[in-house]
Amino acid sequence: MKRQTLLLIAIVLLGLNLRPVLAAIGPLLDRIQLDTSLDHAGASLLTSLPVVIMGIGALAAGLLRKRLGESNGILFGVLLIALACLVRGLLPDSSTLIITALLAGAGIAFVQALLPGLIKSRFPTDSGRLIGFYSCAIMGGAAFGAALTPWLAQSIGWSWALASWTLPALLAAVSWHRAAPAQAVAMSSALPHLDVWRSPRAWLLMSFFGIGTAGYTLVLAWLPPYYTSLGWSAQASGLLLAALTLCEVVAGLLASSLLPRYPDRRVLLAVVLLALLAGLLGLMLAPLQLVVPICMLLGVGIGALFPLSLVVAQDHLDDPRQTGDLLAFVQGGGYLIAATAPLLAGLLRQYTDDLRLSWMAMAAATLVLMLLASRFTPDSGQFRTRPLRVA
Repeated sequence: MKRQTLLLIAIVLLGLNLRPVLAAIGPLLDRIQLDTSLDHAGASLLTSLPVVIMGIGALAAGLLRKRLGESNGILFGVLLIALACLVRGLLPDSSTLIITALLAGAGIAFVQALLPGLIKSRFPTDSGRLIGFYSCAIMGGAAFGAALTPWLAQSIGWSWALASWTLPALLAAVSWHRAAPAQAVAMSSALPHLDVWRSPRAWLLMSFFGIGTAGYTLVLAWLPPYYTSLGWSAQASGLLLAALTLCEVVAGLLASSLLPRYPDRRVLLAVVLLALLAGLLGLMLAPLQLVVPICMLLGVGIGALFPLSLVVAQDHLDDPRQTGDLLAFVQGGGYLIAATAPLLAGLLRQYTDDLRLSWMAMAAATLVLMLLASRFTPDSGQFRTRPLRVA
């Protein structure tokens, strides 16, 4: 029991370190651009590139598991995050920021590609709720990154404020080293490998996760600059992102707790997608007058949608190895889709100087999500044989 408790704590600490390296950028973006001469498109790469690498890493989960093992691969990943943060303090220039974005993305990819399968294997009877809580820890880390980094930057400068996240990453690495299994968790199965590339249902799940996560990456990268362009300070915009992220955590925890009551996930998905749509409309029409309800609505929508997207995917399978393969595909392709959102928003801002077009595009994408979610009936798409079929 003690070993399991330590493992749970280590999983939470890992989750908390998967987003500060991204969330800390937004509130400081104007200052970083001024000091490094990054244009809007280049600045968007600081969020888009890690997400691209996260997607590639997820697609390579099987290879990572085979070469490194789950425990060692996760440890290596969190150490890469720590290294990326440290280098940002030592060499604060535009090239270093881009390189460390790639390095941090690789570290995040290792953890995210390998940890869900381990959770499924170690906690088979409660994996859905634990994956939900792990997702909430990820969003909690984003809240800390957005809220604390601008204040640290006032005292020690933006580069060392970004580097300060080296310490929590090292703490997570030590905790994981002590609590994780000594060897990779064996996910043995008599079932064949899943042919996810040929499954329409797998592509549907991947598209749903990717479009939903695009809303998260878009808000993470461009909400603070949007409000600084409206006259807010970097500290105030960082606190707004942190408050929104705390709403995400609460919404994610609530959604995860309600999962046993709603085997038909469409009920919860309908609520959170409507909240997301309303928040995006508020950003377009009255961002200053409705800032509090916008924060709450976006928090509910994004915060609950992220864990629900993972839970809906893992609902399709019981076998840990097959679940890991499916989640790797869903997250891999999904993160590649999500990476386009900050980049396109940066290009739109560079050529039109108007981020409202990005909120409008995401609102249209949310309508697409509603159509996709309608297909997730409790008895549809159960994956049991190769190739995967939609029931």
